[in-house]
Amino acid sequence: MSARVLCLVFEGLEEIETITPVDLLRRAGVEVVMASMNASIHVTGRCGITFHADATLDGVDKAGFSLLFIPGGPGIKDVRADGRAAALARSFADAGKPVAAICAAPAVLHDAGLLAERRYTSHSGVRSELAEAISDEAVVQDRGVITSQGAGTALEFGLVLVELLAGQDKRREVETGIMI
Repeated sequence: MSARVLCLVFEGLEEIETITPVDLLRRAGVEVVMASMNASIHVTGRCGITFHADATLDGVDKAGFSLLFIPGGPGIKDVRADGRAAALARSFADAGKPVAAICAAPAVLHDAGLLAERRYTSHSGVRSELAEAISDEAVVQDRGVITSQGAGTALEFGLVLVELLAGQDKRREVETGIMI
């Protein structure tokens, strides 16, 4: 089975943190389904950019995915209150599938109980409510949990996901294509 990523999208997401990794993964040949957590497939980010998700979360069969990706942004507060993302992250982890989160989204992984006894990173805005294993690295991988700090680290985060799902050669190919 080729790699498939389920990317949760929601009102108030951080556009760079969403689109950059999705773009890089798709360049690497990884199928990415952007699933709106809203009833509508149209999602508007924190900077007012509206885009068209591939499906609604309720309309997606979640079983066939290799990795769950949760972007950050101020809308993560509503995502946490909703609870579905944390439950989904827990189910992916329980199935031995990796979970990736950037910016404030590691707080969702905290809600799911996935950060205990792991190293991780996050945006400084949520660090005060997270446990002790926070790193100042741009991207941290620890036993199936991949985290990153924010919009400024989205490119490196996306490339780490490419390497994880498609291999080092594909990462180099993508880096060459985007002139890194």
